[in-house]
Amino acid sequence: MQTRKLPATLRFMLAARRSELLGLEDLAQTCTLVTRISQLVHALQKERGYSNLFLSIDAPHQRQNLESLSQATALLELELRNELERIDQSGAGAADKTRLFTRIAQALHHLDELPSLRRRVREHRISAQDATAALVRLIGSLLAVVFEAADSAIDPAITHCLVALFNFMQGKELAGQERALGVTGFASGYFETELLERLEHLQECQERSFATFSRFASAAAQTLWQALGASESNRQACQLRGIARRTHAEAKVDCQLSELWFDLHTQRIDLMQGIETHLEQELLQCCQQSMQRIRSELHSHRRLLESLSDMQTTTEQARLFSVHSSELDSQPKDATSSHLARSTLELLQHQALRLQGMHDELREARQALEERKQVERAKQQLIRQLDCSESEAYAQLRQAAMNQGLRLEEVAQRLLSSSASPTHRPRQKH
Repeated sequence: MQTRKLPATLRFMLAARRSELLGLEDLAQTCTLVTRISQLVHALQKERGYSNLFLSIDAPHQRQNLESLSQATALLELELRNELERIDQSGAGAADKTRLFTRIAQALHHLDELPSLRRRVREHRISAQDATAALVRLIGSLLAVVFEAADSAIDPAITHCLVALFNFMQGKELAGQERALGVTGFASGYFETELLERLEHLQECQERSFATFSRFASAAAQTLWQALGASESNRQACQLRGIARRTHAEAKVDCQLSELWFDLHTQRIDLMQGIETHLEQELLQCCQQSMQRIRSELHSHRRLLESLSDMQTTTEQARLFSVHSSELDSQPKDATSSHLARSTLELLQHQALRLQGMHDELREARQALEERKQVERAKQQLIRQLDCSESEAYAQLRQAAMNQGLRLEEVAQRLLSSSASPTHRPRQKH
């Protein structure tokens, strides 16, 4: 890299920039993995939708669609597995990837079970509800990989892209679950109270995910999202939501609305996929731009440090070989070393300020991820303590937030803090 040995201080300054570049290159590989996961998740969501329709309304004519979707999904799964094989799994440089690798292992475990699940769907040996639940777990495990990628990213711009993409993917996944739930309700002619509560829960969680996406998304991505909101398929899907809310055992509707619900929500999700693809492209472009910037800065940094080192060497040689110089007409003995020290200090201060700026930019994105983790932990705690469903746990948190005039995340944090207190005693189920 360099033609001579620099002083130790300057060598470590260059090593810091090289380390940053290596971290970005590693992150770029992770981001490529994320885009593969995004594509596979969309295919799985589509396959889940048609599996649900195939099982819920006894629609044998959907079998051919299902077979085609399964084949397309299998190809994307193979691409993902090939991408995973490119990751260094030897342990070198992977000390900070414990959680990411664990999430990948969990996702692969669920993917290994997919062929068996498909056979049971084709043979009608599993209910629509259980098939949907299995695919929700699989997709959830893949989304967890994306979450860990966002949580461990070191570049602010890339982290913002990852946070926007993860929250959009999460909102889209909830839209897929809403599609499956709606098919079940309309297929029976009406929505029971519990089903309606779950539907409301999914809609509210979608809104929260898309709100976080909007905070971190680019202007172009937000424009695409606004266009989706104004689309005809979205408008009609919202109308069907209203119809679902008004149904009950004495006010049933035509069961064929289940296919209309499915078609409208599929159109809505397909529009979301267009935005998701745009977010993937922005992410990869951001990775390339960040690496190019660091490479350029590293080259300029190296030349600057070498020139500073040359300055010191040249002055010392001039003093050594000059027969006319005297203490009266020469620079003070430490003038050059003082100049080198000042220049080095300025570079170090600039580097420290840049790193602090990156830390500040990362804080907002990391906070959004941490708040999400806290809400999920609080829900799981309530599920264990009260032996309730996820939608009921969410309703408890939401009601507490409304009663106390706090944000949902603040209520979750308080609940977790009180549970960690030595004086806390979990509520007993009667």
